[in-house]
Amino acid sequence: MTFKAIKFLFSLLICGNLLGQTIPETFQNPILSGFYPDPSICRVGDTYYMVNSSFEWYPGLPIHKSKDLVNWEKIGYGLHRETQIVYEKGLRNSNGIFAPTIRYNNGKFYIITTMVGQKGNFIITAKKPEGPWSNPMYIKDAYGIDPSLFWDDDRRCYYTGAGIIDGTQKEWPGKNGIWMQEIDPDKGVLLGDKKQLTYGHAANARWAEGPHLFKIDGEYLLLIGEGGTGEYHAITVFNSKNLWGPYVPNHANPVLTHRHLEKTHPIGQTGHADLVQTQNGEWWSVMLAKRNHKGFVTLARETFLAKVKMTKQESGITPVFNPSKGLLQLEQERPNLPFTPVSEINSIDNFDEKELGLEWNFLRSPIKKWHHLKDGNLEIELRPEMVTELVNPSYVAQRTRHFNYEASTKLSFKTKKENEKAGLVIYRRHGNNYQLLKGKNGISLIKAYQENNKGKFTPETIATIPYKNKDVILTAKVTGLEVQFFYGENINQLKKIGEPQDYTLISDEVAQRFNGVYIGMYATSSSVESSKIAKFDSFSYFKTNE
Repeated sequence: MTFKAIKFLFSLLICGNLLGQTIPETFQNPILSGFYPDPSICRVGDTYYMVNSSFEWYPGLPIHKSKDLVNWEKIGYGLHRETQIVYEKGLRNSNGIFAPTIRYNNGKFYIITTMVGQKGNFIITAKKPEGPWSNPMYIKDAYGIDPSLFWDDDRRCYYTGAGIIDGTQKEWPGKNGIWMQEIDPDKGVLLGDKKQLTYGHAANARWAEGPHLFKIDGEYLLLIGEGGTGEYHAITVFNSKNLWGPYVPNHANPVLTHRHLEKTHPIGQTGHADLVQTQNGEWWSVMLAKRNHKGFVTLARETFLAKVKMTKQESGITPVFNPSKGLLQLEQERPNLPFTPVSEINSIDNFDEKELGLEWNFLRSPIKKWHHLKDGNLEIELRPEMVTELVNPSYVAQRTRHFNYEASTKLSFKTKKENEKAGLVIYRRHGNNYQLLKGKNGISLIKAYQENNKGKFTPETIATIPYKNKDVILTAKVTGLEVQFFYGENINQLKKIGEPQDYTLISDEVAQRFNGVYIGMYATSSSVESSKIAKFDSFSYFKTNE
């Protein structure tokens, strides 16, 4: 059976399931699976919009929309043109686009974020959330990361960001803070004086960051993340009767954390939240968290949803997360909103469209176009750049979204040169990846591992199999903490190459990065110029139940 026939049958199955679907009473967390950290959310009418960090991946700032806070459809990117911003060669792993905030005011959408490793904080704007988005307005003298915007009742806008502006950074290890200043968001210009609002909710608090400011029932509520985006992550709040403070730590802090739970708990490292009020008056929060599998995190930071009850307590306005539970839940009652399912991500891409779908990303920004969609194929130019370098290699990939999955691509490629290769790559960072490549004499399985993310490393060839045909199916099957690679002339006659490999190579515990795990198609001429092209007929990604 061909890949295109499989796609047709799969489409029929999905349509049948949708027609017979009943409205569920609960939803499953996470609401965005895989690499979707640092979520920020806003509502316009009855529609919700969310943006996430993207670090060194391009296009940057993925944007989703939803009618029910549960079913989300990707509609575009805030950074979607090569002329908007350049992710330069040498941009390090997990640098790039940090912690954005999305807001809507007076007919315009705003995203404010940080380009770490290059020019710092900037604002982009759009009339429609799917774009086009403006070129960045870089903000002079905007120290630190994680910027946010807040409009007060008088329509003046205020910038809050993570950093210390009073010179007290070294008072204790990990000390950070939140500061505020008025801003003209349409010019990207800070106005007036800066003021430090807090250093965290307690003495010796670490890594105060991710601020969002709200005004609820006439009171100002400052929501932040603390503890670093690891096992001590937490959400804390601060109350003030006045815009400029003082912002007093709420007695309920931390209002949400899993830091006190063992790593055997299915959800951990919760933090970096944002709040939204529905058209029905309910409050909900999106935040990042991690799911672990047998002690390892292989899906990086994902986006979760929690119900919030706004209460008035001794400290003032106090958000209670998942009342009577107090923790994130893998399954809980749906928001009181009309259930609005969206189309699922295509499991098979036959490259029949004029442009790549929104699920596909690149490492850093392409300086020139090196991929083409032609005659039902994705054609990728072999270039000197390699995935083991901090460059923009010829690599087209999408996020992994499950603990167990199977991904395949059909490649048409033949070469007489040792340096020319093409195939399938699982990637976390330039020093942590698996490559299943077709070369001059056969198929090779290669592992890149950079111990402790430091120093030089040499990719290791795990296995090589002679293979002469021009066409080949390349497959990776991930089952928990193992990955088995396959090759073959067709999807029904696949053979193993090498033994099962250690999938923890790309886990948080080994790779130690903010970014996430990707899988996709790759071609390289290994530091030598080439005119060769690799043709990929299709790509598939399926969740498996093993």
